[in-house]
Amino acid sequence: MLNKVILTGRLTATPELKKTSTDVSVTSFSIAVQRQYKGPDGNYPTDFINIVAWRSTADFICRFFEKGNLIALVGSLQSRNYEDKTGAKRTAFEVVVDEAHFVESKKEASAARPAAPEFKAPPVTGGNTVEFEEVQDDELPF
Repeated sequence: MLNKVILTGRLTATPELKKTSTDVSVTSFSIAVQRQYKGPDGNYPTDFINIVAWRSTADFICRFFEKGNLIALVGSLQSRNYEDKTGAKRTAFEVVVDEAHFVESKKEASAARPAAPEFKAPPVTGGNTVEFEEVQDDELPF
């Protein structure tokens, strides 16, 4: 049997890294994926796909990707059944990621997001200044 999903889309939110009780990294997020054709309104319909990543893949995604970034994912489609708050039986579908890849350069990713305001540190005036003395490497205790 074959169950392989390959997607390229934009993150709808910055992924957050979580840990299980056994200290396994996990993250869940969604990506927006445009369809290949225009709808009746002239726009490309967009699907929002739920994603789950585990262990080093979750660490990688949370470290290097944020909301709006384009990401390529390879994984498998899984379904799970659960009961909602009202007791109704539901089925959830999500892509469990095996691989995550960069699609755009850091420069392109930055250009796609509005620039953050530049931070300027207040000028240092007076106060205590610490003088450091130079130490030779052979004098260090480690």
